[in-house]
Amino acid sequence: MGLITATIRKTQLNSYRLDLEYKMQLVSASKLNLSQTVNDLLSVASDLDSDSPEAKALEKRKERLYLVEKKLDEQMQRYETQLKMVEAELQSCNQMIDKNIQYSYGGGR
Repeated sequence: MGLITATIRKTQLNSYRLDLEYKMQLVSASKLNLSQTVNDLLSVASDLDSDSPEAKALEKRKERLYLVEKKLDEQMQRYETQLKMVEAELQSCNQMIDKNIQYSYGGGR
């Protein structure tokens, strides 16, 4: 891979890395909001009789929110895996760029 190609690839990878980091921030913020919602539901449910229809509806909603949280955790794990792969590829590109520069300025030695 030539110096220009490696530099272009590095730019693309950096862009992808930033996109993944942004998505991870969004997932973290969503999880935080979700946790607050669950806490609000728990505080409301504590005031209700556990056999009341409202309490049962809140319990079902809480269970659905836990499923959403699980999906967010899975999404975060995918993003983390992708980020590790991008960082490894970035490291490879950096090594390629360094080798090309050494070759270019070292006279091909």
